[in-house]
Amino acid sequence: MAKIEKVSIAISKGSLEGIYPGLIMANGARAEGMEANLFFTFFGLDAIHRKRHEHIKLSTVGNPGLHIATWLGGVPGMSSVMTQYMESKMEKLDIPSIPEFIEMIADTGAGLYACKASVDLFGLTKDDFIDQVQGIITVGDFYEMAAGGEIIFT
Repeated sequence: MAKIEKVSIAISKGSLEGIYPGLIMANGARAEGMEANLFFTFFGLDAIHRKRHEHIKLSTVGNPGLHIATWLGGVPGMSSVMTQYMESKMEKLDIPSIPEFIEMIADTGAGLYACKASVDLFGLTKDDFIDQVQGIITVGDFYEMAAGGEIIFT
């Protein structure tokens, strides 16, 4: 079997459980010496949004992974409580926060890109994003960048 040399990861969800899997995959790829590029699209843009990336919450309504009733997930404050709970557990395991994780991954040479269609849809500009974002690119640009590697959608 051929060794994977490059991964391109699309992050489309703006919740804690929607962002972390892609960051973990990218970090692991870089640790194994693979090229890694992250493509943030739709609500995944929150992970790289200058004003939002420090305020990502766990999605509690209709989240089957929490094993709680849907109505309980909708109780006011439940998302904040569950987010704090998960963050405390991750801190004990020395898992960095989303902003720290993204900075670490970018520092290893991974590429971070915002989806042009989503940026246009939400009326954003390059200035809305953290400094580690290397550009706003089209889906075609993403596929061209991903050529010869594995594409992972989270």
